[in-house]
Amino acid sequence: SALPCSRPRKIKLTLFCLILVNVWEAVSGQIRYSIPEEMQKGSYVGNIAKDLGLDIKDLSDRGVRIVGRGRTQYFTLNIKSGHLYPTERVDREQICGQLETCLLNFEIIVEDKMKVFGVEVEITDINDNAPRFQEDELEFRISELAAVGTRYSLEGAQDADVGTNSVQGYYLSSNKHFSLDVQTGADGDKYVELVLEKSLDREEQAVHDLILTATDGGDPVRSGTAQIRVIVLDANDNAPVFSQAVYKVSVLENVPIGSLLLTVNATDPDEAINSEVTYSLRKMKDKASQIFQVDSKTGKISTVGNLDYEEAALYEMEVQAKDVGDLSARSKVLIAVIDVNDNAPEITVTSAIKSVSEDSPPGTVIALINLHDRDSAENGEVTCSIPRNIPFWLQKSFDNYYSLVTDKPLDREQVLDYNVTVTATDRGTPPLSSTATILVQLLDINDNAPIFNQTSYTLYSTENNPRGASLCSLKANDPDWRENARVTYSIIEEDRSEVSLSSSISINSETGALYALRSFDYEQFREIRFQVQAQDGGSPPLSSNVSVTLIILDQNDNTPHILHPSFPTDDSTGVELAPRSSEPGYLVTKVVAVDADSGQNAWLSYQLLKATEPGLFSVGLHSGEIRTARYFLDKDALKQSLVVLVKDNGQPPLSATATVTVVMADSIPEILSDLSSLSAPTDPQSSLTLYLVIAVASVSCLFFTFIIVLLALRLRRWRNSPLFDSSSVTFSGVPASQFVGLDGVRAFLHSYSHEVSLTTDSRKSQFNFPKSNYSNTLTNEDNSGMLPMSSKFAPGDPKSEAEALGEVSLCIDSLVYQGFLKSISFNSKLDIYDTGTIATMNNIGEKESA
Repeated sequence: SALPCSRPRKIKLTLFCLILVNVWEAVSGQIRYSIPEEMQKGSYVGNIAKDLGLDIKDLSDRGVRIVGRGRTQYFTLNIKSGHLYPTERVDREQICGQLETCLLNFEIIVEDKMKVFGVEVEITDINDNAPRFQEDELEFRISELAAVGTRYSLEGAQDADVGTNSVQGYYLSSNKHFSLDVQTGADGDKYVELVLEKSLDREEQAVHDLILTATDGGDPVRSGTAQIRVIVLDANDNAPVFSQAVYKVSVLENVPIGSLLLTVNATDPDEAINSEVTYSLRKMKDKASQIFQVDSKTGKISTVGNLDYEEAALYEMEVQAKDVGDLSARSKVLIAVIDVNDNAPEITVTSAIKSVSEDSPPGTVIALINLHDRDSAENGEVTCSIPRNIPFWLQKSFDNYYSLVTDKPLDREQVLDYNVTVTATDRGTPPLSSTATILVQLLDINDNAPIFNQTSYTLYSTENNPRGASLCSLKANDPDWRENARVTYSIIEEDRSEVSLSSSISINSETGALYALRSFDYEQFREIRFQVQAQDGGSPPLSSNVSVTLIILDQNDNTPHILHPSFPTDDSTGVELAPRSSEPGYLVTKVVAVDADSGQNAWLSYQLLKATEPGLFSVGLHSGEIRTARYFLDKDALKQSLVVLVKDNGQPPLSATATVTVVMADSIPEILSDLSSLSAPTDPQSSLTLYLVIAVASVSCLFFTFIIVLLALRLRRWRNSPLFDSSSVTFSGVPASQFVGLDGVRAFLHSYSHEVSLTTDSRKSQFNFPKSNYSNTLTNEDNSGMLPMSSKFAPGDPKSEAEALGEVSLCIDSLVYQGFLKSISFNSKLDIYDTGTIATMNNIGEKESA
């Protein structure tokens, strides 16, 4: 594209220049433009969007911007059009000086792709500067004896332009004494000398005024002039001579002001005043004249300003030695500036992401970093590094650009954020470094489930607890952040749970506190197993479960329960039989009790609380066995009432009592005579009941007697039957003492089975009580195993009679139970051996019989 540009000068000309923009993309990814200098602000340079292949609509969204190195930003990018424009007038001479090629470099950064494109803009020179002499007036004092052909060095003109736009020729005004000789050195510089073409004659003309004109090769041509005045002197025919044609010196850029760099020396073979030489520096740039000076008398060249290698690495100038006759000599001086490591690397974070998700994969670009060191060679070589203990690394992307990239998985729960310190170090001696810190914050994701403080919980609660009592507080921690770390609690009821959790236990969903919804009963259930779930508020939510066992601790809230003797339910009195001849230690009965509690609350102890005859009986402390403590005396009452206290070991202890009535008797008549007295003495209603029982028992006895007589008559007919050929009666299997009650003897003795053998001769009747047979049968089997009753029973022996009475009582009860006998009557005395009629009174006063 072509844009007109103009610049006013002394000569009012309007310049139209064609901007040739050459754009190409190099292998390195650079884009290059070429524009002339002096372009006005806002002039078109190039279409960045088109050259980069970007859509204009996406420029702002992709974060396309310019990053420059220098202090002045000369170009700007129009985001709407994608065009590149200068931000101010571009002066090539000001930017690049005398460099042949003037380049401005900057970078275009596409932030969303983290890409960098180098842009190089070449500033071409235009002829906007005219040649200019350092001094507008030059004065030469020439002896009239000067030989024809003598050459006088003239200071050349300076032109800020380069190439063909710089100084191309010199012209001298017309005269007959002097001519101009222009020579071009090996370095391309032109050296101008004033040549004496005709001898001078002071008397003819003492002063010659000449005009020296310098022209450049621009279009249009520009020129500059200087006035030369030649004053003709008397004879001074020797010019000074330098000791060296070229003086070279190297100096460190950090030398202090006033440092001596070198000393030039020129000699003049003339004598006296004509041999005096003065020194001066010529052909110096503007900046050089502010840095160097020469002592006009001694020729010492020293610094008057600071050297900077980064601004100029080499200074070239001329030193002139001139005598009083204006004869002069010149020599070249080359001053090379040695770079020192005086510039630390510069770190520029051109683009950075403030926060990154913790699940970002390795290779995610976090920031784009540019490094630059103004020094040269090794002093300008920069290395970049970051700490090794962080999950990032630096990847070189383009030229001096580095990308900060993740190289490991990130975990916000371990590190919340990273302060990545980027260190840039050059290779100078000593090395200089600089740092920049990039803050990388990690964004949380829900990647951690809540974790309980324990793998399982065992809780304890005493029974009978109040409703709403706090049981425990469970705690689960979630290392995530905010909503991802907010934990709620709930109870999971197992399918096989024996207890309804919804009505037993509740949990605070926010705090995890467990509460009892009911009062627990240890005797109903001893433990509750369930699970508690902790769930976070992430999306999707994560959860974990923990097993909880609630153990119910027993309290002493149950009194001992008496199993034996059982409490009568029909207002009758339980009776335990014991022979009067019992020896000390004889087991009368055993109190059996249980406690629904557990542990020490269920440990039972027994003690005799009250007895009719203290000292006659004792109770086992832990067994509950009631035994005789001494022999029975005649003065002791036949009926003994014992109150046994059963107490548990709880705190406070609970107890229950059992009342046992023990009847001491050695024979059935004694029992029958005392049965009428076994009634409750204090309750009138119980006395009435006893009378009714006796009446019923009497009627029953008559009925039993009738049945026995009837059976005897029937059995007499079978007396010759082989079924009844034995006359012996055997009693076995009957315990010496058994708990007998007026309302419970029949039921107790029913547990025994009996075999009865009867004949028409009552003397040969047999009763057999085998221990291993539970069927009631009439049998004709061999009875050789039975002993005759006369062999076991001795009439008149109280002990023998008591044992026989017990056996007979059992037998008769079995017959009654099996239906053989309906009723039987008793005499005051039974002669078992003589009559063969065997009976006993069992459960006199039983209401069912009535």
